[in-house]
Amino acid sequence: MATFSAKVKERIATGIKKFQPVLTRAKAADINESDTVTIIADMLSDVFGYDKYSEITSEFAIKKTFCDLALKVDDRVCLLIECKAVGLGLKDDYIKQATDYAANAGVDWVVLTNGILWKVYKISFSKPIDKELVYEFDFFELSAKKQTDLEMIFYLCRESLGKSTKGLEELHLQKQILNKFVITQLLMTDYVADSVRKLFKKLSPEIKVTNDEINAIITNDILKREVVEGDQSVDAKKRVQKMLKAEAASQEAKKQSRAEKAQQTSDE
Repeated sequence: MATFSAKVKERIATGIKKFQPVLTRAKAADINESDTVTIIADMLSDVFGYDKYSEITSEFAIKKTFCDLALKVDDRVCLLIECKAVGLGLKDDYIKQATDYAANAGVDWVVLTNGILWKVYKISFSKPIDKELVYEFDFFELSAKKQTDLEMIFYLCRESLGKSTKGLEELHLQKQILNKFVITQLLMTDYVADSVRKLFKKLSPEIKVTNDEINAIITNDILKREVVEGDQSVDAKKRVQKMLKAEAASQEAKKQSRAEKAQQTSDE
């Protein structure tokens, strides 16, 4: 859970109530992209807390092309925003364009928005350049009274990005850990199988169950294929295996330390 001051909370809540009707009218009038950018810039100032004259840059030049808006904090461009007209959907082609902008500018974070729907991406400077949708929100669906909705806004606020995008980075890390692929891999570890086996003994002491049998049932009969296979599953498995390896090394070190202390006591 993100933590932020009552002052920031009040600004966000007031901004939600102010701009929801503004966006409603703009969508009904089917305003163009240029006018939508104007509204988004106002939102960035009034809701997200950026200085309109020094921290919000329009038509940011990137290799002879332009990104609609850039957020510059402490002389550092920390986030690019690609804007579309309020009545347009956010197509995959728009995402590619925004990703290319960020990659060429060396910026880790990019937002694609039409003022209503906001999609926040983390750029991976791999080969080829890739992007990951970290989170998204619909401004129309936000409630000024719900803490979780206020947090959606806060992660993009000046107070969050002003700390070297620490808020977004922490959210990204949480998304990497708290997801169905990592939980799946955790369910397939011996830690879980051991716990289940102990419970089986309480249910029926005479039945002998192995970890392999338990893992086979979990993998084949309980979990869906989509969370067991694929690139995201492979990445989650590597993450969990790294944790297990570190845990095993830690336990071995503790065991060795206890053995050494026991030996010293014996020698004395």
